[in-house]
Amino acid sequence: MARRYIILIGDGMADTPADFKGGRTPLVAARHPNMDRLAAKGKLGTVATVPKGMHSGSDVCNMTILGYDPKKYYTGRAPIEAAGNGLKLADDEVAFRCNLVGLRLDNAQLLMDDYSAGHVTDDEARRLIELLNKELSNPTLKFYPGVSYRNLCVVKYLDPSAVYIPPPHDILGQPLEKHLPRGKLNDAQMLALDLMAKSRELFKDHPVNQARKAAGKKTVDSIWLWGQGKRPSLPTLQERAGVTGVVISGVDLIRGLGKLAGLEIVKVPGATGYIDTNYAGKVQAGLDALKRGDTFVFIHVEAPDEAGHAGDLKLKTRAIELFDAKVVGPFVKGLKKFDDWVMIVMPDHTTPIKLRTHHTDPVPFIVVSAQDLKSKKRAARRYTEAHAARSKIKIGVAWELLDKFFFGK
Repeated sequence: MARRYIILIGDGMADTPADFKGGRTPLVAARHPNMDRLAAKGKLGTVATVPKGMHSGSDVCNMTILGYDPKKYYTGRAPIEAAGNGLKLADDEVAFRCNLVGLRLDNAQLLMDDYSAGHVTDDEARRLIELLNKELSNPTLKFYPGVSYRNLCVVKYLDPSAVYIPPPHDILGQPLEKHLPRGKLNDAQMLALDLMAKSRELFKDHPVNQARKAAGKKTVDSIWLWGQGKRPSLPTLQERAGVTGVVISGVDLIRGLGKLAGLEIVKVPGATGYIDTNYAGKVQAGLDALKRGDTFVFIHVEAPDEAGHAGDLKLKTRAIELFDAKVVGPFVKGLKKFDDWVMIVMPDHTTPIKLRTHHTDPVPFIVVSAQDLKSKKRAARRYTEAHAARSKIKIGVAWELLDKFFFGK
């Protein structure tokens, strides 16, 4: 029987110990007996998921975890999400990530208040994207709905390098003017600024915002265009290692990376990309894939990252506990039906509560096999940043993980 390979990602679980009294990060404070058991029975170490000189986005980090060097294959975040959305970009098309964001007026300045507009629902987002298409689309430009605040804008005949706008979660509480193109503008910059300005007018009195305001929720005040690029091309995991499998996530970014790697996208009903996601459905989908003969399963849970962006210590701690109790524990239990498997459990990057955005620090990872769990050996350690940092296992570049621990190259 073929060996099975599993990767479980708790997005942004890790934090910065120096930011907490006594180093009590969310990973330390959280109860996660399943990950602690795996760390004690298997291998525990740290790995750098952000290549030197690159940004610490989930796009780059998950690409490295899947065994690809982003300096060779990365073209932008949005085209990866386009693949996850089922869009096949033409050679003359550029995809932008189109966040639905919340803004705040302070001393006559517009500030970035919320990168997710209060986690707008899928249905609310779809209605707003429909409005944008009705009023702003043309033969060279179209908007596509995604999951919650994560949507897309596809433009023809544009140089993706001609404009840079930072991710909205990197500029929370800061003036928009400080981060938008200024001075003599090129066509790409003017287009992006024009679309964002027009969206503010279109959204102002929309029924979605009227209802959200009446319910005491944050409103959707604007689109935010960023992360643009053209379609990337990756060798598949089957071409690289002869494995087939699935990717299971509530967000198009991870689905897109999986699809580009040759994995099947499994969309689980109720997978929200937030703390209320369908954990049990994700686990069952992964185990079902193994039962039918697939050899590679990649399950991603977004909730800890969202809590980190919110700067909410209690929520992040809870998100880690849910990941452990509802994903890691049940999946390991389901693996008892298989004799030969190896699994990696890790975050893709740190999302420090203090920063409310991603950081480049190495992250703690666990590698455990069926044989490890059968062994009587058990180290006295937990799955925390500090325990991982004391390990002698330190991987300098994350794209070596699969070859080192899965495929034995």
